[in-house]
Amino acid sequence: MSAVQRSRARKPGRPDQDRAGPEPPLAAERSADARRPALSVVIPARNEAGSIRPLIEEIHRALEPLVAFEIVCVDDGSEDNTASELRAARAADPRLRVLSHRHACGQSTAIWSGVAAARGEWIVTLDGDGQNVPGDIPMMLEARDAADLEDLHMVAGIRRRRRDNWLRRVSSRVANGLRRRLLKDGIIDSGCGLKLFRRDAFLALPYFDHMHRFLPTLIRRNGGEVIQVPVDHRPRLSGKSSYGIHNRLWTGIADLLGVMWLQRRTKQPIIDNKDGS
Repeated sequence: MSAVQRSRARKPGRPDQDRAGPEPPLAAERSADARRPALSVVIPARNEAGSIRPLIEEIHRALEPLVAFEIVCVDDGSEDNTASELRAARAADPRLRVLSHRHACGQSTAIWSGVAAARGEWIVTLDGDGQNVPGDIPMMLEARDAADLEDLHMVAGIRRRRRDNWLRRVSSRVANGLRRRLLKDGIIDSGCGLKLFRRDAFLALPYFDHMHRFLPTLIRRNGGEVIQVPVDHRPRLSGKSSYGIHNRLWTGIADLLGVMWLQRRTKQPIIDNKDGS
């Protein structure tokens, strides 16, 4: 496998700016653009006390010299000290924004809340347990910039040398194999939490619980291009998984059937000309 899995080679485009309500005056719009970060790092977190603050500090070390960024951390109804750790981190870090779910809603909803609140044109997601390595984010940005693809919407990570227990590794291998066979999407590791994607492309996707497991497939369904790059993986910094594999088989099968239905009900028109544009 090459370092970067590519699809059709074309020239990269730029996303349209999201707008809500009346269009602001030009001066105000330019001022808002000046304050808008180029990249938003979105972290879904549930019961990640002991992991979340070191992860935030590591993100700063990885991105500080490279890009204007913000961190949006979504506390998904944590029952430990995650909320207090995030308050302390927020007091010391003006680029950290914290959203809190009153009750646990699941990883997909936490990601959606974070992306909806984010201000960057591009989003990078990574898990709050510290198993994804922030030092891989610059490499993903480089892969995005080097790709000669029109409508590049996502750079997806492929975990190498996974540092999970044997049950999670086997379950993931089986699930990825079944998904590739049925969806025929060419995605090697759909469950990797480290992904870089356009905010507008994500918000255009159909929302459903557990959608985070199918993001590259859904992006391609909507006509976006996806490249895949190998990334590192490491043991948890502390605690145990809150978004575990309990009952994943049956919910995964139901989700897989739903995504197959979405694929078959989608048509992507090929426009030959744009008269009047």
